[in-house]
Amino acid sequence: MNSQNGFLLSYIKYGENDAVLHCFTEEEGFQSYFLKGIYARKNKKKALLLPLSKLNFSLLPVRGNGIQTISRFEMIKSNDIYTDIRCNSVVFFISDFLNQNLKHENKNHHIFFCLEEFIDELENQNYQSHLIFLVKILKIQGVAPLLNNGKFLDPETGTFSFEITHQIFTEEVSAIWKAILSSEYPYRTKIHSSYRKDFLDSLLVYYHYHITDFRVPPSLEVIQQIFE
Repeated sequence: MNSQNGFLLSYIKYGENDAVLHCFTEEEGFQSYFLKGIYARKNKKKALLLPLSKLNFSLLPVRGNGIQTISRFEMIKSNDIYTDIRCNSVVFFISDFLNQNLKHENKNHHIFFCLEEFIDELENQNYQSHLIFLVKILKIQGVAPLLNNGKFLDPETGTFSFEITHQIFTEEVSAIWKAILSSEYPYRTKIHSSYRKDFLDSLLVYYHYHITDFRVPPSLEVIQQIFE
């Protein structure tokens, strides 16, 4: 029997009592699993189906071309991030973001570790951690901007220039990019609340240019409203 550790990204109900789970696992990257009976009246484990919860899955052998079936699962570590409305909105946004954009990602220990680090930051009520996390993912994917002496980030070329090339990438927003990219401890970078929306918008523009088939997560509007 195969065992996997993974972060739950999303799930959909299948039939009356079953579900299909989409996860990012430590050993196999993005995976979909079939979970039988989770919606049965007496099954209390559906309370563990929380976005970005870290779970251990025991999997039955695959038969034919079907997806793997979970025989049992346990939460590896519980935390309080779901009781804080701002943390909760960040969790839903990032799980939505990854579910949209990691569907073809194979095993990647750097992304898995980055997720663990991100959850730790949220537990410490770092409410801007999702912004740093998205820059770190660009670094892992090898498409982060290249640093130089320019003051304005050009999102199309991924370099800094001496003249503004995109209205969102002002000198202030570009300086935030530089601070995160050049920091040894990016999560300590302070982003003033007045710039967080513009910085998030700049991240989405940059992802559109550099990540193939990038999709804006449906939960974007919610997180923008929470942090206004």
